[in-house]
Amino acid sequence: MSEYIILGIIGLLSLISGAFIVERFIALRRDSVLPLDLWRSAQEAKSAEELARLHILCERKPSPLGRLIETVIDHLDLTRTEMVELVQTRARAEIDRLERGLVVLEITTGIAPLLGLVGTIIGMIQLFGALGTEGLNDSAAFASGISLALRATLFGLLVAIPALISWSLLSKKVESLTIELESFMDAFVRRFYRETNRSTPKRGSVPAGSQPAPKNP
Repeated sequence: MSEYIILGIIGLLSLISGAFIVERFIALRRDSVLPLDLWRSAQEAKSAEELARLHILCERKPSPLGRLIETVIDHLDLTRTEMVELVQTRARAEIDRLERGLVVLEITTGIAPLLGLVGTIIGMIQLFGALGTEGLNDSAAFASGISLALRATLFGLLVAIPALISWSLLSKKVESLTIELESFMDAFVRRFYRETNRSTPKRGSVPAGSQPAPKNP
């Protein structure tokens, strides 16, 4: 019966990892992290009134990009050094949100095959223990016992392989989105500090330089 318990644990692990895989692929869509209309609006903001409208748009469409833009707009009185430090701190928090759940997939990738191996070993121990007392009188039961024991390893691998693939794809996606997010925010902050000797930005003063907008997903 012990191998059935292991199989049950593997099944539960597959359900948990599957839920995280679906949730992360939905949450990490480009339009959820870097909304195209918000990106374009941030590039076009050239006055205090436009910044105010941009702030409202960020509140209406919550996203990592929107929250970082809100941070900049709410703290325009800071010096450039202080602003950069603040944005970096908030960006790390947003990146941590993007990576939420990936650790579950990483753990599943390592644990599922080991649980399958444990189930196989337990099954083989029980099988050979019974074999020592009953002998090889029933070869069909012996073959069935081996099949059941090896099934645990198979199920463990079937759970671990999709988890590994998903973890790799999602990690790469987070890395790509993080680079785009940081690049955009660096350019967005620089727009308010055009002169190297200026310590405090002037509200509504936005240069013409801009970042290229991302493609639609």
